[in-house]
Amino acid sequence: MTQTPVPVRRALISVSDKTGLLDLARALIAHGAEILSTGGSARALREAGLKVTEVSDHTGFPEILDGRVKTLVPQIHGGILGRRDLPAHVAQMEQHGIAPIDLIAVNLYPFEATVASGAGAEDCIENIDIGGPALIRAASKNHDHVVVLTDPAQYGAIITALSEGGTTLEARRALAGAAYARTAAYDAAIAAWFAAQRGDVLPERLTVAGQRRESLRYGENPHQQAAFYADGSNRPGVATARQIQGKALSYNNLNDTDAAFEAVAEFDAPAVVIVKHANPCGIATADSLSAAWDLALRCDPVSAFGGIVALNRTLDAEAATRIAAIFTEVIVAPDATDEAREVLSRKKNLRLLLTGALPDPAEGGVIIRSVAGGFLAQTRDNGRIVPAELKVVTQRAPTEAEMADLIFAFRVCKHVKSNAIIYAKGQATVGIGAGQMSRVDSARIAAIKGADASRAAGLDQPLTAGSVVASDAFFPFADGLEAAIAAGATAVIQPGGSIRDDEVIAAADRAGIAMVFTGMRHFRH
Repeated sequence: MTQTPVPVRRALISVSDKTGLLDLARALIAHGAEILSTGGSARALREAGLKVTEVSDHTGFPEILDGRVKTLVPQIHGGILGRRDLPAHVAQMEQHGIAPIDLIAVNLYPFEATVASGAGAEDCIENIDIGGPALIRAASKNHDHVVVLTDPAQYGAIITALSEGGTTLEARRALAGAAYARTAAYDAAIAAWFAAQRGDVLPERLTVAGQRRESLRYGENPHQQAAFYADGSNRPGVATARQIQGKALSYNNLNDTDAAFEAVAEFDAPAVVIVKHANPCGIATADSLSAAWDLALRCDPVSAFGGIVALNRTLDAEAATRIAAIFTEVIVAPDATDEAREVLSRKKNLRLLLTGALPDPAEGGVIIRSVAGGFLAQTRDNGRIVPAELKVVTQRAPTEAEMADLIFAFRVCKHVKSNAIIYAKGQATVGIGAGQMSRVDSARIAAIKGADASRAAGLDQPLTAGSVVASDAFFPFADGLEAAIAAGATAVIQPGGSIRDDEVIAAADRAGIAMVFTGMRHFRH
């Protein structure tokens, strides 16, 4: 096909989003195009003093069924789909009085926004666009001859092209691809809504769509391409956050920040989470954010350098000052005081993200991970233990203080890569072992981290002495528990369910420690 610019002689405009509408229409008219339009779009054009032909006048067929049928007629779709380079098509169009349509500007009924607003089923269904997707798909198929616009952000380039004599095939092909992506995402949202209406979390056909928020410099490594997409769910976090300051976020920054913010949302008291390479290296709750920061940092001050910090309260100046004292890549919080922003503004490269809210740990949703040839989907791990349902399996029951720390530590487990072992004391982690192939190695590494932190703090005994320990899955042998006992743990929380539970319980009883079973595990691979 020729790359010679093709002029636009007739355009159909039917948009729910009127952004840029008048500028586009004025440019089309200035370059000799006739404007066809419907409903609110036609009214907006007329009120601006622009000449417009109602679609019903063009087709000779009125809108019917409360506007459900207005463009689904041969005079419109024939004008879009007819090939100008096929004599048979041209002859049939002339025979039936069908005028070619060279450009359509259509954006769809706001179905996604209607669902997000919490509207009832009837309103959602009425906001399922039928004619719009049909027009878009028809124009996209015939992009050799027709321009298809689905987003006001596309108008500027077309206005420029009109002044240069028309559009090129390359430009129309790019717009057609974008148009099919839009209708695919629209249909995906509708399919997801129907699945949700019937409670089908993992339907037979799972459709996934995202809107690119940002092209990233690279992925996990410089030789990998990457981009950041939002899925439209509006779950508070990295996809909804406002970046107040700092340089652009990287792929790894975004991944780590998401992990940190999801973790900090688990806790009701003021909490701080420090994440490095998608794993927490310190988590604590306290009466204030600054106190929680001190406790979280104490767990592993070495790993915290260059980390991601998440908070579950409005960031205040005292906490901001303490956090800014070490090199930190990202701080994410629901909000920040003006004084805290002033403190952080002195660190020009530090990114500050404000989300406006916290995600709900109990909320459902689907997590997707790619594999060769497909992807895996599972519901979000929104499990939370009920203290009254914990089963004490040892001769000694936990004290009240131990039980509080056990519950805290098991919540932390949920956000640490398996095999995960967490030592905690006073509502703060004092040793974290993550991502090991052997659970006993995780227990030993967590103890080593606790010992290192103790030396850094100038303490006479390891932080893990007198701590509790949480395991994200059962101890398959007693050796992992024995490593925790050697580190100074006095109480244990674990799912239970091993064929060797009796051996593990016996080891706990010999050491005089308490153990509770949750019946729930928190693998995070």
